[in-house]
Amino acid sequence: MDIVPGIYNTTLTYFFFIISFLMFYIVYKGYKENRYGSSSTLVCAILFIFFAYYNSIKGIAHYPYNGFMVWWVGIMLIVFLSFSLFIRKISKNIDFDNLPSNTKDMSLIKRYIIAMKKENPYREQISMKMEAIRKVFHLGGLLFAVAIFGFFMLPPLAGMVNEGIIYLIQNTEPVYNFLWGDLSTYPYGIGDPLAIYYITLFAFVAILVFTIVPELIRVLWGPEYSMLNLLTRSVLRNEERNAVGPQIYLLTGAIFSFILYLEGAVHLKALTAGILIACFSDAAAALIGRGIGKHKVNCLRGQKKTLEGFIAGVGSAYLIGLFTVGPIYALIAAIIFFLLDFFPTYIADNILNPILITLGITIFYSILSLPIGF
Repeated sequence: MDIVPGIYNTTLTYFFFIISFLMFYIVYKGYKENRYGSSSTLVCAILFIFFAYYNSIKGIAHYPYNGFMVWWVGIMLIVFLSFSLFIRKISKNIDFDNLPSNTKDMSLIKRYIIAMKKENPYREQISMKMEAIRKVFHLGGLLFAVAIFGFFMLPPLAGMVNEGIIYLIQNTEPVYNFLWGDLSTYPYGIGDPLAIYYITLFAFVAILVFTIVPELIRVLWGPEYSMLNLLTRSVLRNEERNAVGPQIYLLTGAIFSFILYLEGAVHLKALTAGILIACFSDAAAALIGRGIGKHKVNCLRGQKKTLEGFIAGVGSAYLIGLFTVGPIYALIAAIIFFLLDFFPTYIADNILNPILITLGITIFYSILSLPIGF
């Protein structure tokens, strides 16, 4: 059975390389008309190459979890590509030049296709409701915290998942033996701290796979072919034309930072602060700024934001940092968040926040040598 883990690991490595190649193609195709989106997609492509090499050397997931991931990738490809082919088939049967004035009697799928074809789905500004829907992906920060640390009396969720899987495979041993080999191949025991970290990373990568496949379909084929676009009723920003979306940036940055922690390069509490601030402070700044922001602030690249949004973002960044890394490092985290928000670069802050905040806190921790957290 030693060859089987290697096959799964190699397959996962090639998946990361293929995704990276497609991203490089997207950058080449769209750089002239969307420098911001292309630059951010380029960073993601480079990080996916890092994921591929890291997986080939160290392994992002231990066996049989790398096998679980390969099966998950296969399922996502089948589901999302089947939907795209279904949409393509339906589109061929629609006469777009002779549409009826009332399309209410048409199926939901046909109305969706017509809406995507007739109207430009990309906007300079999206509605407040759509902004809130898009921020749902930022709840991944809550998943990270609950998976690693638990919630009040609840133990770490990843540890509970590990115990549940152990119980399941012990009670279905013949099935496990047939699919994955002897029970001894399962890498974690009950209460194993490694299980908490690697199962959490597994969950983040699984979510990334779930989002990256339909996102690449959207960019390469068109928004109407993306099932995720249909499910979220998404209206897209101009910055997402010929570029992957912000959820990909956030997940990619968080996974890279997580790997840095697994390699001992950053502190766990710094990682926690970086991911939570990237998720919730960015969402707070956007929603408060759009919802009640009155005082306009001109940022670099002609971006217009609001004072209220800055206060919500920076204030929540400090509060999150206060509870995770203590007052001194919370101030550093809040300053980094402010600088990335006020001086926006051509690289999305959804990528930079989890990485730079985590690294910034860790660097100052090594310089100041003050206790991190309480």
